Amino acid sequence: MLAGKSGLLNAPTGTGKTYAVWGGVVNAALRTTGSSRRRGKQIGATPGQARSDNTKGLRAIWITPLRALANEIAESAQRMCDGVGLGWTVGTRTGDTSTKERAAQKKLLPHLLVTTPESLHVMLSQKGTADLFKQLDWFIADEWHELLGSKRGVQVELALSRLKGLRPGLGIWGISATIGNIEEAMEVLQGSVGGEGGGVKYDLDGQRPVLVRSNVQKPIEMHTILPDKVEHYPWAGHLGLKLSKKLLPIIEKSTSTLIFTNTRGQAEIWYHHLLDSAPELAGVMALHHGSLDRNLREWVEQALDEGRLKAVVCTSSLDLGVDFRPVETVVQIGGPKGVARFAQRAGRSGHRPDAIPRIWFLPTHALELVEAAALREAVNGGIVEARQPMVRSFDVLVQYLVTLAVGDGFDPKRLFDEVRSTFCFSTITPEEWDWALTFITTGGKSLLAYDEFQKCVVDEDGLVRVVDRRIALRHRLSIGTIVGEAALAVKFISGGHIGTIEEYFINQLRPGDVFWFAGRSLEFVRVKDLTAYVVKSKATKGKIPSWQGGRMPLSSYMAKVLREQFNLTPQPPLPRRGGEMTLTPQTSPPAPLRRSGGGMPPSENPEMKAVQPLLDRQREHSIVPSEDELLIERFESKEGHHVVVYPFEGRLVHEALASLLAFRMSLLKPMTFSIAMNDYGFELLSDEPIPIQEAIDNDFFSETDLLDDLQRSLNATELAKRKFRDIASIAGLVFKGMPGRPVKERHMRGNSSLFFEVFSDHEPGHLLLRQAYDEAFNLQLELPRLHAVLQRIARMRIVLKEPGNFTPFAFPIIVDRLREKLTSEQLEDRIRKMTERLEKQ
Repeated sequence: MLAGKSGLLNAPTGTGKTYAVWGGVVNAALRTTGSSRRRGKQIGATPGQARSDNTKGLRAIWITPLRALANEIAESAQRMCDGVGLGWTVGTRTGDTSTKERAAQKKLLPHLLVTTPESLHVMLSQKGTADLFKQLDWFIADEWHELLGSKRGVQVELALSRLKGLRPGLGIWGISATIGNIEEAMEVLQGSVGGEGGGVKYDLDGQRPVLVRSNVQKPIEMHTILPDKVEHYPWAGHLGLKLSKKLLPIIEKSTSTLIFTNTRGQAEIWYHHLLDSAPELAGVMALHHGSLDRNLREWVEQALDEGRLKAVVCTSSLDLGVDFRPVETVVQIGGPKGVARFAQRAGRSGHRPDAIPRIWFLPTHALELVEAAALREAVNGGIVEARQPMVRSFDVLVQYLVTLAVGDGFDPKRLFDEVRSTFCFSTITPEEWDWALTFITTGGKSLLAYDEFQKCVVDEDGLVRVVDRRIALRHRLSIGTIVGEAALAVKFISGGHIGTIEEYFINQLRPGDVFWFAGRSLEFVRVKDLTAYVVKSKATKGKIPSWQGGRMPLSSYMAKVLREQFNLTPQPPLPRRGGEMTLTPQTSPPAPLRRSGGGMPPSENPEMKAVQPLLDRQREHSIVPSEDELLIERFESKEGHHVVVYPFEGRLVHEALASLLAFRMSLLKPMTFSIAMNDYGFELLSDEPIPIQEAIDNDFFSETDLLDDLQRSLNATELAKRKFRDIASIAGLVFKGMPGRPVKERHMRGNSSLFFEVFSDHEPGHLLLRQAYDEAFNLQLELPRLHAVLQRIARMRIVLKEPGNFTPFAFPIIVDRLREKLTSEQLEDRIRKMTERLEKQ
């Protein structure tokens, strides 16, 4: 950095990445002030030796994805400045920054500003941006792996393209944990030059950006909480709470423990269950997730940092690089579904260079023990997933164009070159650029008659500007790409804000209903002005809020390692019951098994040892498929005729695959199906025999006509319409409302649906409409991954078994389907009867 290079720093958690990069900024600043000419003494200068840099103005921007990280980073940076005598000021600007502080920053910005992508775009919407950034030397994107692959990352790319236009010599650095495509991550951040998209960014001296990789190895110490007995018929959720008693000694032995869950609803459940199991944790255990009031979250973070809490039950709200030194142990409840997420969470413990991260895995059902074994294999092998960057996000682009137009305006020709230098828009054509300009100035072909969509004008100088102050105000309030379900504030009638809960959950409540939220038993009173008012309740039972967003699917790499675990288990010759095997022709022998680096033999793997009784029962009735086999089970019950397929590819791929297979079979014979799926497989249920053998014979798992068949089987229009709701909001077609007066969710949904239908009927080539379909197929249905799965199946032997009843692999999928119809008490009773009958058989 002292030599003026740009690049990306990749190092394990807790090895000092923040100080390393900020130290480069400080070194360069100290050299500029002339405090120490010799390079080796830059950081070593004492306060007496170094002179303050009295130059006013913004010198460095530090982007963080989490507001919670901003204050910690600012404190660390200020500590270093003070320690070496550099008279720089450090400030923060996020959604939590007070109006008073923002007003002060308008008059005089600090030397370093720690901010978020959204707040940076708000700054770009101000007048005089060229003067604002005229002394900017450095741009640092922290936790870049987290921003990459999201629309917030696209915001960073676009903001950087503008800042590079204003400051061509800008030093750009990313800080990232390890991901599978770290070189590509650096290229996305750096962008290209000369408007030639897809190239590599060079600085003024023609130097390539530098990837700095730490050689510090921080092995993760992983343990699994094993059940005393593994049930033959597992189902999601039943095992985890039973293992909570084994979790309590782990909490007791550690100074502080972070207990990660995958959803906010699960965090609420575990918090209450642990308190019921160990009342002595009251007062020393807390809850932390994104729907809680900011003041409550900050209190939890401060108490954790000061060592006053023994445990915190949390979600991804504490995933990233907050440094809580007292945390010695991390617990992961249920499968994290990805190696990178697991490693990131493990890194919250041992957050020092000399400490080892320690994480315990607590399975919520028996088959997650296989996921634990896969995680152990992947962690030992040191391989994590790639993060795919976003491309052609036109909703973010049109929002960005209006942002610049609200500020000083922009020259369309010059800005086109800047935008095309980003990775996201490296393929944008002049015609698509003209469409974007038309969209923000006239509303486009379909909205010409409506003045409110004519947001920008082209002035006499050829600059595109926003001149209407009302449009400018509404746009500044709408800047951002984080779009969620409409949420209602939850407050006590006596006063006091608790947090937010999504509108659809509150709509299910009647006055007097009790629900658990923020670790409290609350009685619902009424809704008024988009606020749910409650009082405290003494009831010990109540509903647990659930939040939209669903369950996380297995990553493709995690799925691959998971399949390998089944292939590594010893398979003794056991008697097989049920129907005969049906094999598709095999053109070549199966490839020999190759173990991933760093793994342990299956005989030494504690998780696979523990789950062996379940796998033995599976083999008795069916098979445990090898890597070159696709298992399909067919059986009949009182519910109807079942076909269960096990690709082991994650629930999103299984949802698409199930719909595709059901549609293709319906072409043979008109049929109605019910579909259920989990990360291991999917079920088709019908009231008449399912022609699965004919489907195999007719190659219904082929890629032929895949996109057309998916569109017909999944109601692609409805999927795209759901995606379009968020796109319309980001692009400014739908206004969310003024502060304290948000637009109701049903009105926003209705407005976005109306735009979708208008564009579909009158402007089918509309880029936002095309983007909705692209996101529906590529992000929601994971179309590229589905192609790869079908290619893999084409090389496999298809094994059709008729076990006569539910197998251990099929059971959790059946339960997931029943879960949607029954209450928790009814479900447990139904499952108990089913397992008793199966064990007798």
